[in-house]
Amino acid sequence: MTDGDGGRHPDIDVNTPSVARMYDYALGGKDNYASDRAAYEELEKAAPSTRPLAINNRRFLQRVVRILAEDYGVRQFLDHGSGLPTQDNVHQITQRIDPSCRVVYIDNDPIVLAHGRALLQENENTAVLQADFRDTDAIFDHPDVQRLIDLDEPVGALFVSVLHCIPDDSDPWGLVRRVTDRLPSGSFLVINQLVSEDAEVRRRITDFLVEGTGGRWGRLRQRHEVERYFEGLEILEPGLIEISDWRPDSDLGPKQKTDEWIEFGGVARKR
Repeated sequence: MTDGDGGRHPDIDVNTPSVARMYDYALGGKDNYASDRAAYEELEKAAPSTRPLAINNRRFLQRVVRILAEDYGVRQFLDHGSGLPTQDNVHQITQRIDPSCRVVYIDNDPIVLAHGRALLQENENTAVLQADFRDTDAIFDHPDVQRLIDLDEPVGALFVSVLHCIPDDSDPWGLVRRVTDRLPSGSFLVINQLVSEDAEVRRRITDFLVEGTGGRWGRLRQRHEVERYFEGLEILEPGLIEISDWRPDSDLGPKQKTDEWIEFGGVARKR
């Protein structure tokens, strides 16, 4: 497995598009295959806003992590569905602020594991787990999580642009509740997912991604469904919004050409 269509890891299905690799391609990365690029190009025809949406999503992640570490003193993070390493990853942002910050990345894509471990092999405060992030008990019981995450101190639990990959019958709302229940008071949840208020857009894009990824996708949802994730939590200002408007550093981010779908969410604290 290398970038482009070079050497291939035996566990990687290069013929079925991967959401993580499509996202990597949208961000200008090289860790993707022809199937991922073709699927992304078709998706962009259906949703012309896809690339700026992906860039703004990445900037939201970087901004939130920096703010939680700098302004709220969070020193440990669980990144669910972390995707492929790119520039300014969670551990790089937090460890510039405090080298003792600990980060655990969780993803079920073998290419993420291979790249992540190569990147982090000399970083004792960071680990990458190849796991289904729906399996909360297995994750919290994992030796690397027990080594790095102190459940007597606040944790930043990240679900950044991943819950739309979970179908309703796997109950993404229950997943968030299970994680929240395991976290100590004062912890933070960062949650956003793709939404649309247009029923035809939801059907068209959901059908395309479910078919294109071999069923490895959930669905576009509506804003009120994202709001359910935050029930019982203290939502930080400015609330639940389109994420490029969540405490922006400037107004210079790329603008979506269309708004058939957006990334919607925010940050909340467990009381």
